[in-house]
Amino acid sequence: MFSYLLSRSSFPLRPVGVLMLSLWACSASQAGVFDDDEARKAINDLRVQSEQNNAQHLSRYEQLVAKMTEQSTQQTEQNAQLRRSLLELNNQIEQLRADVAKLRGQTEVTTQTQQATVRDLAETQRRMTDIQTSLDARLRQIEPQKVSMDGRDIVVAPEERKAYEDAMHTLRTDFGAAAQQLQAFQRRFPGSAYAGDVQYWLGNALYGKRDLKEAIVAYRVLVSTAPQHPRSPEALLQAATCQAELKDRKAAKITLDELIRLYPKSESAQTAKERLNSLKTPG
Repeated sequence: MFSYLLSRSSFPLRPVGVLMLSLWACSASQAGVFDDDEARKAINDLRVQSEQNNAQHLSRYEQLVAKMTEQSTQQTEQNAQLRRSLLELNNQIEQLRADVAKLRGQTEVTTQTQQATVRDLAETQRRMTDIQTSLDARLRQIEPQKVSMDGRDIVVAPEERKAYEDAMHTLRTDFGAAAQQLQAFQRRFPGSAYAGDVQYWLGNALYGKRDLKEAIVAYRVLVSTAPQHPRSPEALLQAATCQAELKDRKAAKITLDELIRLYPKSESAQTAKERLNSLKTPG
């Protein structure tokens, strides 16, 4: 049965499942060796725990297999080391099974042999737990994360989140560098759930470095590509601000009218009405 399951496996990381099945087989084969109830109960408890862990981790591995194949080349060596560790552990378990098989025909087992076997099983379980913990840590590095942005939840990869937060941190002190980071983010993650926010903050970074014409373009891109984005009303208001500072009062009025028409209930629309009144005032 174990060989059949091993041959049917198609998931690269199922050696962990194989180890659990092997451990169960090992425990089952040794049941006849233990005469005292305490040793038999320890083996049964270990087998139940192994089966539960196998079901939980196998389900999780199958859900994440597609994402795991996209890990960067920097993790290749680490994964290879993990596979070598798993192979070594599997060889040790197979050797343990062979040792237990030799004891199967014996009618008596000394207390010392029983204790040694239990220690071996405990050590095997400890090593499996260490490997599973290491693998779980690796998976958390690539699992999508839920993030709240402007009152809505989005799902992003850890590397996307870090790149965005780094750009936001830079924006506080260096508009030019922040603009470069945000543009690099757009090239690296063109379909990111951060796209609308990145476009808005790019406009602000360009405005901060006094590149007003490019800032207007950035704000307009957000409104045209994501008109329902929560930042779109603010983007139009900021575009009008740039136009006013460029002494293009006519364009600023058109942009403010557009803001009021497209987003009449927004706070930016109320501000736009006040701006319009000031633009109508001579001088």
